[in-house]
Amino acid sequence: MMSSPESKTIAILGGGVMQLPALRSAKQMNWTVILVDGNNKAEGRKYADYFEHIDLKAKETIAGALRKYKNDRGLDGVFTAGTDFSTSVAWVAEQLDLPGIPYRVAVNATDKVKMRQVFKKYHIPGPEFVMLTPELKAEQVLERLSFPLVVKPVDNMGARGVRKVTTLSELKQAVQAGFSHSRSQKVIVEQYMAGPEFSIDAIVYNGEITICGVADRIICFDPYFIEMGHTMPTKYSKAEVASVVRVFKMGINALGIACGAAKGDIKLSKNGPVVGEIAARLSGGYMSGWTYPYSSGVDVTRAALLIAIGSDPGSLSVKNHGTSAERAFISIPGIIDNITGTDDAAAVQGIMDVFVRVTPGEKVSFPRNNVEKCGNVISKHHDREMAVSSAEKATQRIFIRLKPGTEETERFLFRDSFPSISCFTLEDQKNKDALDSMKEFWGSPEKLCAETCAVLKLPFLHHENTRDWHGMTILQALSEVAEWTGVHLADRISDNKFILGNKFWKAFLKGGVQAGVYVIDTLLRGNVSKKALLYSRRGDKD
Repeated sequence: MMSSPESKTIAILGGGVMQLPALRSAKQMNWTVILVDGNNKAEGRKYADYFEHIDLKAKETIAGALRKYKNDRGLDGVFTAGTDFSTSVAWVAEQLDLPGIPYRVAVNATDKVKMRQVFKKYHIPGPEFVMLTPELKAEQVLERLSFPLVVKPVDNMGARGVRKVTTLSELKQAVQAGFSHSRSQKVIVEQYMAGPEFSIDAIVYNGEITICGVADRIICFDPYFIEMGHTMPTKYSKAEVASVVRVFKMGINALGIACGAAKGDIKLSKNGPVVGEIAARLSGGYMSGWTYPYSSGVDVTRAALLIAIGSDPGSLSVKNHGTSAERAFISIPGIIDNITGTDDAAAVQGIMDVFVRVTPGEKVSFPRNNVEKCGNVISKHHDREMAVSSAEKATQRIFIRLKPGTEETERFLFRDSFPSISCFTLEDQKNKDALDSMKEFWGSPEKLCAETCAVLKLPFLHHENTRDWHGMTILQALSEVAEWTGVHLADRISDNKFILGNKFWKAFLKGGVQAGVYVIDTLLRGNVSKKALLYSRRGDKD
């Protein structure tokens, strides 16, 4: 008998940002909410009627706690979105006779090796793969696969421990890192597939699959796979999207997801669409809870919640045809001094949300996975270009200033801790030549102030079209450095000024506005020992 959505009780696993749409939607339907989270201070706790402080991996403990609710007060369903604990949801549903997919299906949609084995059995397009455990040697992978390869822990999300490799030494390092991110101590090594990547959400009800959004993903910072944003809907042709969706649906059916939600990462390779991954839940990454509802007018989270209690999901027809763009902002390594510009970002026309995930005093690193980003902005506009432009402008207005003279920042800027990462790359050969012939500095750094400090200008900056990871040009970024520090560009060497040379430029090209401000802050605000980190005696007073 189908359940009615009125006066229901739902258990939601996870109380972080990605679960807020589900928590809010449940409360809007006047449901009783039981929140389960291992974080006693979970942001979503304010929406909960009851709270259970339990690690989401502890499925048996969760089932025991929720069984008491079912027996004492009633429980109609269990749900998650944007976590890698759909297996815990399925376990609880199966143990307590609640609506949901079988536990084995959830396992197959979580464990990347089992997933690949299912896809291979049912001829779903995907890369060749090899599973490794600690007792196996990385070299064995090369008996079946060839570089480039991708190494992943089998049971994690958010690109934790995921890396592309092109040599045996990189493979060995990545495999060991993958083990450290795997609860089961297993990694999967896959043949790398080039091509644009799509995120797709779907609602599945009684075997019928309804696609709820196809987004273009922006993946950056090779050899890592960092999503710097997505745009909804996709810009690709109807034929290309249809081919990607077809493979996604094939994967859903192969896994056996017949009632609930599914999220897919699908690549369009030169040989056609191939499945990256499919999860038995709605997506994280602000897609199902934000960008799809903004662009379509459809509350896909509400539909998934209704299915979780055994009800019909209702209409999923698109109500409007706009665009929503999500963009991330990141930091180079260091310790945060302060964060400014969030209100300015929120004031950009079309911006709907600004999420800041870091605080002053916190240590930050350059992202190796999708949980190490500093925050996100989300826009909404009827015009695609305007939606994208608004999101990019908003990220550019947020500035994370780092404490001067910090070892982590020095290592990133001057010792190649991320050798493949560069914020700007010079294109004009005359600028390259000028940088190569430039000294580190001219003058003495001991008695400095903003008024007596300048940066020697590269001769043809107006020829440079490269942009940083937030979409800012070199000239825009230099203007920002000047605004934050009061230090401007100089056309020539001056006897009465301290002129910054190639050390500033190398840091700035490596780390953008943050790096430029950091170098000047360390000189102007740092003590002598901090200044020594930056500048040797190789400068010239001439």
